[in-house]
Amino acid sequence: MYLVWQILIGILAGWLAGKIMRGRGFGLLGDLIVGVVGSLLGGLVFGLLGLYAYGVIGSIVIATAGAVLLLYLIRLIR
Repeated sequence: MYLVWQILIGILAGWLAGKIMRGRGFGLLGDLIVGVVGSLLGGLVFGLLGLYAYGVIGSIVIATAGAVLLLYLIRLIR
């Protein structure tokens, strides 16, 4: 059940990151996939910084930050 919650949080984070990072996007499905991968990236980056999230809201914040970072890096490379 934990994996299902993480995927749903990643999808929500991707949608939020798509709204935050306006401009040429990857479409709804692309932003959702980036959100799932970005949530993993956000967890890794925040974990390296010693910051951890508790609860659903904290997980959404970290996942959204990771998704925004990933969208920024992808758009920077493009």
